[in-house]
Amino acid sequence: MDEFETGKSQFLELVKKVDPQVQVVIPTTPGNSMFLISLSKGKAKKFVMISEDDLVDLVEDDLIRSGVEDQIRQTISEISTSS
Repeated sequence: MDEFETGKSQFLELVKKVDPQVQVVIPTTPGNSMFLISLSKGKAKKFVMISEDDLVDLVEDDLIRSGVEDQIRQTISEISTSS
C-alpha cells in the first residue's frame, strides 16, 4: 500500500471512530495539493479540506492526526445538527 492509500485508510478510521454512520468520499487525486473530502450522514453533507502532506503524515505524526481528528469532529458535529 502506498503512502496516500495508507493516509486515506487512516483518515477513514478516524471518521469511523468519531461516527461510524458517516459516509466518506475521498478523491483519488488532490487538486492544488489539497483533498476535498466529502462527509455525509443522511441528507446532510459537509466537506473537509486536507492537504496532501497532512494526509500522508497522518500515520506518523500525532500532532497532525490530532488536528485532523478535531477537524473531523467539528465537521461531523455540524452535519449532525443540520440533519
